[in-house]
Amino acid sequence: MSPTYEQPAREVAVVIGTGGMGQAIARREGCGRRLVLADFDTAPLGRFADVLRDEGFDVTAVEVDVADRASVASVAALADGLGPVTRVVHTAGVSPIQAAANVILAVDLLGTAFVLAEFERVVAAGGAGVVISSMSGHFSRLSAEDERALAVTPVEELLDLPVVAAVASPEAAYPLSKRANQLHVQAAATAWGARGARINSISPGVISTPMARQELASEHGDRMRTMIDASGTGRIGTTTDIADAAAFLLGPAASFITGADLLVDGGAVAANRRF
Repeated sequence: MSPTYEQPAREVAVVIGTGGMGQAIARREGCGRRLVLADFDTAPLGRFADVLRDEGFDVTAVEVDVADRASVASVAALADGLGPVTRVVHTAGVSPIQAAANVILAVDLLGTAFVLAEFERVVAAGGAGVVISSMSGHFSRLSAEDERALAVTPVEELLDLPVVAAVASPEAAYPLSKRANQLHVQAAATAWGARGARINSISPGVISTPMARQELASEHGDRMRTMIDASGTGRIGTTTDIADAAAFLLGPAASFITGADLLVDGGAVAANRRF
């Protein structure tokens, strides 16, 4: 009698946020895995999920409000029920041209903290996560005391921190949130490591996405174009640049990298440093 073999459960990749970067990363990481796509805006989410299904991807699409911890937890539970969660990518966020300060803080800062906490509970051994932050976090000027508070304060109390409560404008909320993302990833690395998993962040520069094109068309556009022109590469980034970086951090070649931030900005931050 021939032996029978049980097929191992297929790995699950989760991508939260299906804008330009999320779509590029989903295509890269979804091949051969069960792909969970989550977004607040269900209409484009559904369209993108249908396109991927037509291309042969195994896709589950689900609505999520990252500013609601219960909503994030439900996505984590759904993904865990499909198989071992080995890839978690969080790209969701809003920019200063899109939202008021309180919304940016709720989505970009608090939402990322919720994703890190809830997916820490389900990520499989050998798994990895990536949070999309921003080069703007590298321009944030916070005291060591405020940075430590952002890193270690319980999630539910983050918005009550004086450094957060004092933020009044979208232009201040965005870099603060993105610096907090980098700090939260550093702080989460030990807990993720206890599960045999890794977590890192990517800080993109100006990437050609619908969000960036809105910013380029705004009053901030000239400053952004100046940064691009002064950078070492002298060009705008592509979503493929970010998908390549994410694939590296999520893959075996980065097995000794966790709690780190990878700046993928074409040299814009370096060019703006005053040495």
